[in-house]
Amino acid sequence: MSKMLEEAFTKLAELPVADQDSIATWLLDELVSEGDWKKLLSESGEKLVRLADEALAEHTAGHTKELDPDRL
Repeated sequence: MSKMLEEAFTKLAELPVADQDSIATWLLDELVSEGDWKKLLSESGEKLVRLADEALAEHTAGHTKELDPDRL
C-alpha cells in the first residue's frame, strides 16, 4: 500500500462509521466501474477501430464540417 493511500485510510478511520461506510461504498463502486469500463473497451476494440476508420474516411471525403463551439 502506498504511503498516500495509507495516510488517507488513517484520516478516514477518524470519521464517524456512517461516513466511513459512505466513502467505502463510493470507492468500491468506482473500482468496479473502472473494471467494467476496461472490460467493455477491451471487448469493443475492433468495433472502435472500424468506427474511427469510417469517421476518418468521411472527413477525408469532405463529408464533415468544422464545429463552431460558439454556435452550439
